[in-house]
Amino acid sequence: MIDAQAAQAVLAMPGCTGHIFSGCGYPAPGIQDFNFAPIFSIGVFHVTKQILIAIVAGAIVLGFFIAAFRKPALVPRGVQNLGEMGVLFVRDQILRPQLGKAGDKWLPLLVSLFFFIWLMNIFGIIPLVDFPATSRIAFPLGLALIVWITFLTVGIKSKGPGRYFKEIAVPSGAPWWILPLLSPIELFSSIFVRPFTLTIRLFANMLSGHLLLLVFGIASWYLFSASIGLLFATTSFLVTIILTGLEVLIQFLQAFIFTTLTAYYIADASSAH
Repeated sequence: MIDAQAAQAVLAMPGCTGHIFSGCGYPAPGIQDFNFAPIFSIGVFHVTKQILIAIVAGAIVLGFFIAAFRKPALVPRGVQNLGEMGVLFVRDQILRPQLGKAGDKWLPLLVSLFFFIWLMNIFGIIPLVDFPATSRIAFPLGLALIVWITFLTVGIKSKGPGRYFKEIAVPSGAPWWILPLLSPIELFSSIFVRPFTLTIRLFANMLSGHLLLLVFGIASWYLFSASIGLLFATTSFLVTIILTGLEVLIQFLQAFIFTTLTAYYIADASSAH
């Protein structure tokens, strides 16, 4: 899909139609196409497109599961059946492999994370929206901080601060002479690198995927002309379709990976070494 804002920016250029014969050159998309003016403001709080997407995504997830389980029937049908399929998927494919049955208390958190992230990603290919909110680093960072606070709290609560940080700093079986070098690395990796990689993995994949769709989507119109330009435009359009299909898969995988790592970090924090 071609981002609506990016397309409007192309057409707004003086004497430029975004076409190959317009004489203004290829209007290459960039990071500026991820910035949006506020839609409306409430005092000092400005609601932009990405914030609105996150609010809508949260409302859809909340509304769906309320509708699914507000009056559960013994034999699930309709929306309850879909809701149970979603919950069971997260439980059996993400939670149980990492936390076991004892970790079922974390199911609400993991279900919320998975579907909230997935839906924010999916908005990147929905017409008229055409933007994944997770391609702005504030959203992956905010979610990663929630995970960071959660697994640190679990570790300290289940083992006590002394034992928890000692187990991180002193891996089982490590020789004493290597600990001055190994312990700082282990502490830094477990406490600070984890939230950083959670943030960057989700953010970078969504940013790069959306940027690629913009590049080939705008190129399809730019190259559209008579003779050989039509061949290039068609090729670019086909690449856009293929990338859109690939993006659908990546959007799902990034939600899955983020939630799976969350379950792993909680399991690691609560387990005994």
